[in-house]
Amino acid sequence: MQQALRIPVSGVEAIDGKDVIGPAEAFRPVRKPSVSPAKPETRGLPLVIRDLRKSFGDNQVLRGIELEIPAGQFVAIVGQSGCGKSTLLRLIAGLDKPTSGTISFGDTAARSEDIRVMFQEPRLLPWARVLANAEVGLGRDRKAAGAHDRAKQALEEVGLAEKRDQWPSVLSGGQKQRVALARALVSGPRLLAFDEPLGALDALTRIAMQRLLERVWIDQTFTAILVTHDVAEAVALADRVLVIEDGRVAEDISVDLPRPRRRGSAELATLEGSILGQLLGPGTAG
Repeated sequence: MQQALRIPVSGVEAIDGKDVIGPAEAFRPVRKPSVSPAKPETRGLPLVIRDLRKSFGDNQVLRGIELEIPAGQFVAIVGQSGCGKSTLLRLIAGLDKPTSGTISFGDTAARSEDIRVMFQEPRLLPWARVLANAEVGLGRDRKAAGAHDRAKQALEEVGLAEKRDQWPSVLSGGQKQRVALARALVSGPRLLAFDEPLGALDALTRIAMQRLLERVWIDQTFTAILVTHDVAEAVALADRVLVIEDGRVAEDISVDLPRPRRRGSAELATLEGSILGQLLGPGTAG
């Protein structure tokens, strides 16, 4: 059964590490929809999914997904390998077609440039410099007037303006992923789908990239959908965490904690433990 969890934040204030943090009992399930209101003046696309199903031959991967995401919300999707989370993301991004069911984006049809995907591998063109790689995200518009300026602006947004004339081969793993992010941002997407984009990075680089993703999401107000195996990453970034099991939404958890979130805090740790318990079974979350 799908269950919504909400984390109360009334009375939360900044404290130092020596203070005692409130009891874990504050994190309790309530039976109410966990759809947070859209951010004001958002550019993001709303998303409505009805009875979404996807099969590959006799293997039914998605079994009737029902989901509503308000414009501008940051949603993380977690689940064990093979549960269908990446399949769901590909369907939302238009990279695959559902067996049945519907996906809609508000009252108007989404254009191809409105939705972009960032993958785990940067997938940069080795024969093109960084600026040209960012321009790839413009599609047919990369030859239009102003394409260079738009790509430069995207690189500046991710902190790589000084690297625009470099070759991908001289970049670090984190820098390559920032180029991939610039490529996704350059067209001004209204929905950005992230398929494990930080999974191959070292721990410190990953945290830095998480902060970058959060900053550009706040600045550009697109709708963000993140597929990740990292539950700590999910609760640090998302407004809402979906747990997928057996091709269905098993849990829909609203993360009502102020930003920027304090990594390692008792609030995040308790929520992470609750989700891990759902994924791994009783007695496994510590």
